Amino acid sequence: MAKAFKSLTREAMRKLKPGDSINENGIIFKRLSKNDGVFKVNVMIDGQRIHRLIGKESDGTTRTQAEEYIEKVRRDARDERLALPKGRKITLSFSEAGEKYLHTLKEEGGKDMDTKRYRLNQHLIPSFGHIPLSKISSSDVERYKQQRLQEVALPGGEKQKPKDETKLKTTAKGTINRELAVLSHLFNKAIEWGWITVRPAKICRFHEGQGRITYLTVDQIQRLIESARADQNQQIYPFIIIGLETSMRKMEILSIRPEHIDLNRRVIFIPKAKAGMREQPITQHLAEFLRGYLDVFPKGTPWLFPSVAAKEGHTNNILKPFRRVVAAAGLDPKQVVRHTLRHTAITHLVQAGVDLPTVKRISGHKTLTMVERYAHQNGEHIQAAMEKLQDRLKLTE
Repeated sequence: MAKAFKSLTREAMRKLKPGDSINENGIIFKRLSKNDGVFKVNVMIDGQRIHRLIGKESDGTTRTQAEEYIEKVRRDARDERLALPKGRKITLSFSEAGEKYLHTLKEEGGKDMDTKRYRLNQHLIPSFGHIPLSKISSSDVERYKQQRLQEVALPGGEKQKPKDETKLKTTAKGTINRELAVLSHLFNKAIEWGWITVRPAKICRFHEGQGRITYLTVDQIQRLIESARADQNQQIYPFIIIGLETSMRKMEILSIRPEHIDLNRRVIFIPKAKAGMREQPITQHLAEFLRGYLDVFPKGTPWLFPSVAAKEGHTNNILKPFRRVVAAAGLDPKQVVRHTLRHTAITHLVQAGVDLPTVKRISGHKTLTMVERYAHQNGEHIQAAMEKLQDRLKLTE
């Protein structure tokens, strides 16, 4: 239904002097010099301020066109609301979408929930929270990237700046890319769940260099194992042994169920691996260790790493004992992290001459390209391969 206008009438607009204006029902008419006039719209729709220049009188713009524009914006907003969950009355802000995303994803059994929650609450929501989910633009994303690049990344997750300002580093591009991955996943799930119909913005991630993959030498591995065996925490030794002899990821290890271990076939079934369910091959040594470990394991315990304090029933965080063991082995806890076990296993497979497709099968990587990064660690195995070629060809001076 058309709005009734008492102030913004044709007669009132004709009588306006240059510089004067009339504002009614979200429409602004301003008299310009040379007797021209301009129509603007300034309304609040679903929590978002719409401020738009409609056009000049000299171009044939009328109040009716301004009214039609407002009605179109309201209609578009209503259409968006139809795609939202039942009972939702207004367009989701990013802050609301982030909270619902975490809740719904957890119900679906989503992975890495703690990490996603941290990246959303610490960085993404403070930056995009006030913007409607469907209105986030590519320029908003680019602005976020540049802003994060300028922010200081405090060492070790500290909340206060160190006294020595030279130790401060800006946020790494890889860190920002991980945050953008959460944003992209939220967009995808929002479409799947019917909150929006299309992705609101294109996300271009930073190019990351290959970087150097930290791995342990044979001597360092032995020191780490000895320290783990002597540690007071009974779970840290099997955790490290499994990590080194399988290349499994942290949560893949901590969520192992005894019934998923097939010692005869020497595999561990992983129902929720990063690249989908898979069977993880294990070494003969690990199979023998697990056989003895399970023989004294309390019957009926549902997890290999049980925890009565954890909601899931199994250990989720083994960071403290891991750092303690690393330090006891004479290694740097800042350099040797839990994922180093995976890097170590894969790197030694490559250096042992195992072909990359087989390494990919063992490590559970999605692509060979991801495995090829490990082929550049310590070129001794490459030199050994060239010597084999030389011997094969029987080349001499």
